Amino acid sequence: MSSTDLVCLTVAQAARLVKGKKLSPVELTQAVLERAQALNPKVNAYITITGEGAMAQARAAEREIAQGTYRGPLHGVPLAFKDLFDTAGVRTTGGSKILAQRVPDADSTAVAKLKAAGSVLLGKLNMHEFAFGISSTNPHYGPVRNPWDLKRIPGGSSGGSGAATVAHMCVASLGSDTGGSIRIPAALCGMVGLKPTYGRVSRFGALPLSWSLDHVGPMTKTVEDAAILLRAIAGHDPADPGSLQAPVPDYTRGLKAGVKGVRVGVLSNPYFDFMAPAVRQAFEAAVGTLGELGANVQPVPWPEGELAGLANMTIILGEAAAYHAGWLRTRPQDYGADVRDRLIQGSVLPASLYLQAQRARRTIMESALALFGGVELLVLPTIPVAAPNIGESTVELGGRRVDARAAITRYTQPFNLTGLPALSLPCGFSPEGLPIGLQVVGRPLGEAAVLRLGHAYEQATPWHKRQPPL
Repeated sequence: MSSTDLVCLTVAQAARLVKGKKLSPVELTQAVLERAQALNPKVNAYITITGEGAMAQARAAEREIAQGTYRGPLHGVPLAFKDLFDTAGVRTTGGSKILAQRVPDADSTAVAKLKAAGSVLLGKLNMHEFAFGISSTNPHYGPVRNPWDLKRIPGGSSGGSGAATVAHMCVASLGSDTGGSIRIPAALCGMVGLKPTYGRVSRFGALPLSWSLDHVGPMTKTVEDAAILLRAIAGHDPADPGSLQAPVPDYTRGLKAGVKGVRVGVLSNPYFDFMAPAVRQAFEAAVGTLGELGANVQPVPWPEGELAGLANMTIILGEAAAYHAGWLRTRPQDYGADVRDRLIQGSVLPASLYLQAQRARRTIMESALALFGGVELLVLPTIPVAAPNIGESTVELGGRRVDARAAITRYTQPFNLTGLPALSLPCGFSPEGLPIGLQVVGRPLGEAAVLRLGHAYEQATPWHKRQPPL
């Protein structure tokens, strides 16, 4: 197998070969590491590449497997993590100048679980500074570039995770999502990103943006890979006060059961009907495909959903400003301008507005849960536009220029506020050859159903097979 074939393997494909001793973790890690080192000057997906450490871990995995100790489908598989997850002995910058030399003593819970599963750490991925943005245009480490068009953003804040995974600079990655930061890069980079139910995956050891809205989840090449990673990282963690006590199923079981007879709701009010023509065309085709697969598709109004974005951003501003208060007072010059401006905005936010947003959150959550009385899953576009150019602050939408940040987070923020599991996967391409994402949303702890529909759609369509020009 050539090095090109090796780097394109999914987690599931690599796992079968490694388990069958037809592929060495050393060979796989070496191939992916060499690609990461070769492409990073163009894509800028990594802040830190841990080459020596990765090869040492790969050799250890090879020895364990040769001796009959196989830990499961992530054993010997090279992964990379957004640079806000603590990694013992490897710097964790949060994409910031302030933490540029920070080296944690211990791993975050999610990283520790992936290491326990035998995965290999390739390095730490570039991101929007302190996860507070949607472009991953980082003033300290340079902009992450979209592998489909290097002039365009990959989305954020987990932009390095998205770009590295789709460019085969790692086999899969880990991201975080507060307003869409897993699903946005997944959509703009043409891959899979899963925001699990709030509390399903521990956030302990991950630098916070907003305590009550942050989620941790996998970013992968396929839905099956997302299921594999989610099983590895999910579960209760007493170190995370928001962690849920619920059994962790094998998300790969039932993945191929299909969607015949599944009731799927399409959000139908005007707020969720605001999208570029190419996105509309791709989304309507995706809904048609779900119908052909046997799903019972029906319109579902959700008027309260229009308030979710405003409430979500109000909470983010307040909680982020509280976390950054000390540095904002003593080191304001060390923030990038966009993040500093948002933190200042949050620091003068009246407490009454924050409390009103939290009150609205409860009403919006109750209305969202009520939707599932009539349907099992919801579908909508992940983002109403394709990837804008780096540095572009507005996008064309509805015949006018609108704020890029507001447009890009329009359909993702509601599901941070409600904590519902949400998956993004490819559903088409724009006339410029840029990916478009389909978002699938489920009930609390309904990741298995979300993944099942995602897998059925993925396998019925060609979009996940297309590769960026790199």
